[in-house]
Amino acid sequence: MNRSALIAEQPRPDALPQRPARWRAWLRPGAMSAPIVILLLVMLVYPVGQLLLLSVHNGTGFTLVEYKRLFASSVYVDVLLITLKVSLWTTFFSVLTGYPIAYLISSLTRERKNRLLFWVLLSFWTSFLVRTFAWVVLLGRNGVINQVLMGLGIIDRPLNLLYNFSAVIVGMVHALMPLAVLTMLSVMENIDRRLPSAAATLGARPGTVFWKVYFPLSLPGVAAGALMVFVTAIGFFITPTLLGGRHQTMITQLIIDQVMQALNWGFAGAISVLLLAVVLIVFLIYDRLVGLSTMAGGSSARGPKHGSGFGRKLGDFILTTLGNATDFVIGLLPKRRRRATVGASLSLRVVVILLLVFLSAPAFLMIPLSFDSASGLAWPPHGFSLQWYRQIADSPLWMQAITRSMLVGIGTGILSMLIGTPAAFLLVRGGMKGKAAMLAFVLAPIVVPRMIIAVGVFYFFAKIGLIGSAYGLVLAHTVVAVPYVVITMMAVLRNYDTRLDLAAQSMGARPWATLRRVTFPILGAGLMSSFLFAFATSFDELTIALFSSGGLSTTLPKQFWDEITMQISPVIASVSTCLFAFIAVLIWVADRLRRRSLAS
Repeated sequence: MNRSALIAEQPRPDALPQRPARWRAWLRPGAMSAPIVILLLVMLVYPVGQLLLLSVHNGTGFTLVEYKRLFASSVYVDVLLITLKVSLWTTFFSVLTGYPIAYLISSLTRERKNRLLFWVLLSFWTSFLVRTFAWVVLLGRNGVINQVLMGLGIIDRPLNLLYNFSAVIVGMVHALMPLAVLTMLSVMENIDRRLPSAAATLGARPGTVFWKVYFPLSLPGVAAGALMVFVTAIGFFITPTLLGGRHQTMITQLIIDQVMQALNWGFAGAISVLLLAVVLIVFLIYDRLVGLSTMAGGSSARGPKHGSGFGRKLGDFILTTLGNATDFVIGLLPKRRRRATVGASLSLRVVVILLLVFLSAPAFLMIPLSFDSASGLAWPPHGFSLQWYRQIADSPLWMQAITRSMLVGIGTGILSMLIGTPAAFLLVRGGMKGKAAMLAFVLAPIVVPRMIIAVGVFYFFAKIGLIGSAYGLVLAHTVVAVPYVVITMMAVLRNYDTRLDLAAQSMGARPWATLRRVTFPILGAGLMSSFLFAFATSFDELTIALFSSGGLSTTLPKQFWDEITMQISPVIASVSTCLFAFIAVLIWVADRLRRRSLAS
């Protein structure tokens, strides 16, 4: 056989790409983005748009009567001011107390980092209801704090620690500090530690190194954490309802009253517009000063040229003063302790441990109370009994709520994974234009206050007959869970070596075989981890269930809410213990899967 014949038998270069052509056609940006775009358009944009439209349209024509009513009375303006006050103080204390935790975690080795991060994640994923209920027990007249103080002889009668502004702030900081820690940590982990070391080598003292080098580099994370905490706090209603009084009424509580009691959709829409406007204004200010790129842990898109000369000089003066003051305090310490400030000092570790105890201890308090033999919740427990767990097992309401939450959570996890994974592939590997806009759209369910989404979905479901439907709950929960799947899978895909796929295809493997035998086995741990995050999000979701479920079709968080608003009993402590243990197992499994994925 001559050379020309051999050449003729070889496949032509232009024929090589034809085998995966059909696969690549399916993976085009339009096909990959279609599921999540359709979901968000139908289940987010349309319902929320309808709700907002009700504020200016009463069925007969356009009107501004609801807005005139909204601003005619000082009551609603006062509630807005209270909401802003609570949200700002919550943001300040969450960032202030979360910064040391994020700083220490980012400076540790991987093994120690995972240990501390476990406790942050445990608090982050533990139900808001469980954590808030724990503070009801802690701060009550017969609660732990009053009983301990009276036992030590510090006070002779119980203090009024509940139903005031301080209780609301403590509860909300406890609930949202983990969010601030995780947001700031994503930026701190990307800071080049050689820069502070270089500054110290050049003669800068520890305080100056921190305030003039490290802190400015971490500032985008601080800003992103503050933004996420503020946006979440402004839409909160669980903690203010259970720990606050009438002077701590939040704007979301007004929306609930207008929908559930007054059935005034138009006025609820007007209040929602006001709430959404505040959130959008905050985001615009944030984007102007810092840049939305920091939300994903990136560097600030706003360089020095965006700030005025006076602003830069003022900031430099403040940081220099803080650095000098810190160095002065360090100079007063003994030399042995002075050397410890080079790394993570003992005092920093003690502070972080105390903060982690603050995050974890209230939930652990539920465990001994759940086994109390007494019928009321009081400290210390009076004896050991399993009667409250038996009461849960014998209750049709509790068991049906648990079963329904499990089924809805599994359905949400599967659907979120199927919809979010292609979107993550597209955002990481795709060559489409407008990735930033696409990512912003995908993260919209995190940005838009959950209460607005819940009311909009409730109005939409009422029109199409999905109230109380498990399918409706799965769809609605998928909207709020799918962003976490996208974020998780994007992190996994960034660490995935695409040369493995190319190697398999170069050896003749077809695209589907490559996906099945190479890609999925390596990404399997990440997929399971994203499923667990979506499941946990659905399992803990109350706001949507508060409107869209009820009766025998209620979910576990809704049943928990109904029970806690009617009476405080050890049954709730038993349910809290079960939820806490369940979430702890989920986080442990997700962490093991994440480590396995990274190792692969």
